[in-house]
Order: sequence, then C-alpha cells, then structure tokens
Amino acid sequence: TGRDIGAADDLSGADELALGALVKETHGVDFFVVDRYPSAIRPFYTMPCADDPAASNSYDFFLRGQEICSGAQRVHDPALLRASLAAKGLDADASDLSKSLKSYLEAFDHGAPPHAGCGFGLERVVFLYLGLDNIRKASLFPRDPKRCAP
Repeated sequence: TGRDIGAADDLSGADELALGALVKETHGVDFFVVDRYPSAIRPFYTMPCADDPAASNSYDFFLRGQEICSGAQRVHDPALLRASLAAKGLDADASDLSKSLKSYLEAFDHGAPPHAGCGFGLERVVFLYLGLDNIRKASLFPRDPKRCAP
C-alpha cells in the first residue's frame, strides 16, 4: 500500500490485500502465513516469543490476501499471565476486574499445560475458495446490522 508499517503496528485490510498480491506475484501462491505479530497488538493471553518478547507466538493464515484463520500459543504460566495483563494496563487484583476475567486468571493457578488455539472463518474460506462476489453467498444465515434473524 506504500505506507510505512511500524514494528508495533498491525496490518490493515488494504495491507493484507497488497501482501497477498505480492506473495502471488513473487511466489505464485494464494496461501501464506504471517507469524510473530507484535505482542503489543495481541491479547494479553498470547504467549510472547522466547527469543523476543516484543513478538508473539501468533499467526494468521491468508488466502488471496484475506485472513482466514487467526491463532496463537496461549500463556499458561499464571505469573506471566498477570504480568501480561499489567502490561496492557489492567490490574489483575483490581476490585472492578470482571468476574469472568478473575475466574480465567484463577484457573491457571491450578496449573495448565502449554496450549494454543485458533479460529477459522469457514464462510470466508468458502467465499474465497469459490471466488464468490459476496461473502453472504457462503453463509447459511447471513447477518448484518439490519438483519439479525434468518
């Protein structure tokens, strides 16, 4: 897109499309993976890279310049989890911290193995794979601000 992207910046939709076009032109493929996103732009529960805490153990899968999956290794150490939360400006011991977030943090005090997660946008995959002109054609029950029921 011609814009400078800083070390702690996220990619915009236009950046992702431009990267997809560059990957296609350079390597002749539609599918690619971007990993090690800046920790500053990822959720507090994303594991930082062991060799560079400014980067995270996270990734996105792209098809034709559009994200189809996002995932990451999760922090499983309670002390690191609380430190990551503090780095995002939240106090794990604050009285106004939500009950669900407190429960999430407390669960790790009992021990958790290293783990990861990801989320696929299956409608987006179908939309891109089939070359449809509108993502709604890939959804059984498309939603938008004016349509909340089938």
